[in-house]
Amino acid sequence: MRAFQLILPLALVASPALAQPPAPATPPAPAAPTETIVVPPELTDPAMADRLGGMMQALSKAFLNLPVGEIEAAAEGRPVTSADRGKTIRELGRKSDPNFERNLDRDLAVSRTTIHASMKAFATALPAMIKGLTDAGRALEQATANLPSPNYPRR
Repeated sequence: MRAFQLILPLALVASPALAQPPAPATPPAPAAPTETIVVPPELTDPAMADRLGGMMQALSKAFLNLPVGEIEAAAEGRPVTSADRGKTIRELGRKSDPNFERNLDRDLAVSRTTIHASMKAFATALPAMIKGLTDAGRALEQATANLPSPNYPRR
């Protein structure tokens, strides 16, 4: 009899909720439109690779003229001499290799073909990379969709 006395008030309280029409089913989220990823023409243009190779060669020439004698003296813990003030990377390279500049120019010429190949590989892989990042972004949005708001009042 006591169980009936407990269940009756609970059944009466739940009755209005049962009398309401069921909530409309939410339609499934539309699938994201399939985007065609356009690779910028700069990434596939051989002339751009040649320009990059030329810029790299000019930068390396400028880098060879960089004074490093004072840095070397500071690293060795000694006072800077007048000879240190004029020491450049070019001079340090020639000390260890008499053909330093010729070898550098050869390596830079070879690197142009490497730049061509890497730009082609990057342009080929870019659509898959963007798709993967987009999918990861969607997964993160889904995972964090039900997290409580940091502004929600705490009790």
